[in-house]
Amino acid sequence: MIRPLPFQLSTQYRRGFILWLLTAVLLGPSWAASAASIEVWYGPEDRPLEHLVQMYDRAKRYIFVAVYGVTSPLTVKALVEAKRRGVDVRLLTDRTRLNDPKQRTALSVLREAGIPIRINQHDGLMHLKQAVIDDEINTTGSMNQTTSGNRYNDERLDIIRDHAITVQAREKFLSLWKDQERFQEWK
Repeated sequence: MIRPLPFQLSTQYRRGFILWLLTAVLLGPSWAASAASIEVWYGPEDRPLEHLVQMYDRAKRYIFVAVYGVTSPLTVKALVEAKRRGVDVRLLTDRTRLNDPKQRTALSVLREAGIPIRINQHDGLMHLKQAVIDDEINTTGSMNQTTSGNRYNDERLDIIRDHAITVQAREKFLSLWKDQERFQEWK
């Protein structure tokens, strides 16, 4: 038996409300995740890296980036400017990618700006393409932070605006950052 609600609703709205309430109870915590705001940008037509750089420009506390390729001047400039504003900027990347002169150049500029960089000790296994910003935004997808990833490749960048999911992404980044066996400082 369905008990009356403490306020008047039409039968149609009452059924909808009960369905909504039942869904919320049955799905529990996974239902709460649906409240996240997710934007999806595709390359090359949406120029996804340009959207990401705009978020770097608005960061106030920290930017943690884990990515295989980071050669784009847009990214380098935005991260250096964030560091100059006092934002805690950190980068995890792949040791194998250091064979690319563009990657070495980009990392040198970042390091000279005071941005700490750690590289993995398990070549070719950095498949994360993630940025975590201020406990509110995190990104994922296929895009490396390169000019090709922004202008030419078929790519996807998902921007997730959700505190709980972003805190989880931050904790994963920090666990990698602290792992002395798998990652070392790039000098």
